Amino acid sequence: MALRVASSRLAAAVRAAAGPRAALSKPFSGGLTVARPQPAFLAGSTRPYITTAKYTRDDVLTQLDEYHASVMSANWADYLNLVYTGPFWEAQLERLTSVVQPYLHEPAVGAKFAEVQEMMDVLYQCEDVRDHLNELAELATRSSGFMGTGYAAAEKVENMADHAKLCAEAYDKMLEKHPSFKPKIEQTIGHGLAVLRQKHKFKWGTMHRYFF
Repeated sequence: MALRVASSRLAAAVRAAAGPRAALSKPFSGGLTVARPQPAFLAGSTRPYITTAKYTRDDVLTQLDEYHASVMSANWADYLNLVYTGPFWEAQLERLTSVVQPYLHEPAVGAKFAEVQEMMDVLYQCEDVRDHLNELAELATRSSGFMGTGYAAAEKVENMADHAKLCAEAYDKMLEKHPSFKPKIEQTIGHGLAVLRQKHKFKWGTMHRYFF
């Protein structure tokens, strides 16, 4: 009986010293329980939290200006550069789209964001047409054979004139629809038409700019 009383008193003393947050383990034989206190980093209560990045109007305008300048200053005719930087531009545009939402009602912010969206639309269209022009020029080069000698020549594109006409029409439509982006359209589609003109003779609106 005396042993049981001493064990009960010892267990009560251990529980009191451990505190109310102590985790009790399984009892040993004899009814004695050992209390182990929780680690310090688990002692506090857990609560969820949300972190929000809030940008001011000036911050949003600054980011839009920097993004617009970065994309516009790039060489759109360099397909390798577009492959490397394109995913980063798209990720940045997705972030800017969410950041700019609280200020879209303001004329300055709304106009700048609309300009950025138009710029990206023009970029994608110019990239598609220029890639097609590059493929046509490559096929025309291969059809002439090794160094233009006709040796090991590939098959010619039978409807090359149709492709050139469609690309020239796309070039004219782009200039008419997006006149403020004429330098970038010339840098991509205009120069692509000039390169193809060296492989296949055709006409388009501003071919005189390349002395054709």
